[in-house]
Amino acid sequence: MKFNLQDQDTGSKARAGIITTEHGEIKTPIFMPVGTAGTVKAVQQKELKDDIKAQIILGNTYHLYLRPGLDVIEKAGGLHKFNGWDMPTLTDSGGYQVYSLADQRKITEKGAKFQSHVDGSTHLFTPENVMDIQRTIGADIIMAFDECTPYPCEFEYAKNSMELTHRWLTRCINRFKETEPKYGHSQSLFGIVQGSTYPDLRKLSAEFIANQNMEGNAIGGLSVGEPAEDMYAMTDLVCGILPEDKPRYLMGVGTPANILECIALGIDMFDCVMPTRNARNGMLFTKEGIINIKNEKWKADFSPIDENSNLEIDQFYNKAYLRHLITSKEILGAQIASIHNLHFYLWLVTETRNQIEQDTFASWKNEMVGKVSTRL
Repeated sequence: MKFNLQDQDTGSKARAGIITTEHGEIKTPIFMPVGTAGTVKAVQQKELKDDIKAQIILGNTYHLYLRPGLDVIEKAGGLHKFNGWDMPTLTDSGGYQVYSLADQRKITEKGAKFQSHVDGSTHLFTPENVMDIQRTIGADIIMAFDECTPYPCEFEYAKNSMELTHRWLTRCINRFKETEPKYGHSQSLFGIVQGSTYPDLRKLSAEFIANQNMEGNAIGGLSVGEPAEDMYAMTDLVCGILPEDKPRYLMGVGTPANILECIALGIDMFDCVMPTRNARNGMLFTKEGIINIKNEKWKADFSPIDENSNLEIDQFYNKAYLRHLITSKEILGAQIASIHNLHFYLWLVTETRNQIEQDTFASWKNEMVGKVSTRL
C-alpha cells in the first residue's frame, strides 16, 4: 500500500491524498460504506460502484468469522471473490463487536472470550488468531485487535485498557510478520489509538502507535457516546502526533457534520453505519439538511426525493412514494433510501476533496456544517 499526500488546505488541517492498493486507488478524504457481513445492507455491488461511487467497503472480522465461516470464504478465494467486490476492502478486527457484547464476553491478557450472538457458542479472539482470520478473509487493509473502552469510563480503566491494546498490537505485528497473504495481493496492517477522552492517555497511545511505523493508523474508542467537542479535541490531539505521510482513519464516525469537522483536523478515512441504518428508518441526508421522510408533511409531496442530487433514483422517485414505502416497511424503501444516503456521503467527501484542491475548504466547510445539520 502507498499513500501520497497531494494537497493541503491553508485554512485548516484538511488534506487530499491517494491510497494505492493492489485492488485500486482510494482518493482521500474518503467515506467507506460498512458491509459488516460481506454486504452493504440493501445495496448491490453494482450500485455501490456505479451509483454511489464507493472506492472501498468494509467487512467485519467477527461477523464473517461466525457466518459464513472461514472455510467458506477461503474456498471462495477470499472476500473479494466471495462477494464480487473487486475494489479495495478493509476489515475491522472485531474489537468493537466484542466491546458491544459486554454481558457475553470476558477480556484477559490472552484475548477476548465471547459467546456468539448467532448460536451462543463460545469463542476466543486473540491478537494472533485475529490476524490469521483477517489473512483468510483477505482484505487489503486489516486492523489490529484492540479493546474499545465505553464512555464514560474511569481513568484507571482507560489506562489499563490502552496498555492492553498496546501489548496486543505488538503481538498482532509479530503475527502479521510471521504470516503471508493467501490470495496473491498484499495486505496492510493499521494500529488503533485508544485512551478514551483523557488527553494524556491519547497522547501516550498516539506516540506508541506512531512509533510502530505501520502503513496506516487509526483512532478508535470515539463516537461511543462522548460529546462531539470531546471527539474533536481527542482527534485534533492525535492528528498532531500521528505521522503526516500515513493515512489517518477515524473509526465509526459519523454524521456529515462530524466528518467535515474531523477532515478539518486532518482525518483521511471514515466509516459509519449511520447512512444505511438511518436510511432504513426514513432519515435522509441532503445538501440542504436532514429529512425525516416519515413525517406527515411529506405524505402528499410529489417532488423528487432530492432536487439537488444527480442520482437517478433521487429524480425518478418522489418523496410521497418513498414515505409510503418506508412506513409500509417495503424493502424497496430501504434500498432507495440507503443508496441515496451513501451517494450523499460519497458526494460530500468528493466535494470536500475538490474544495481542498481549490484551497476553499475552510469557508465552504463552515457553511456546509450548518446546512447538513438542519432539520427540514
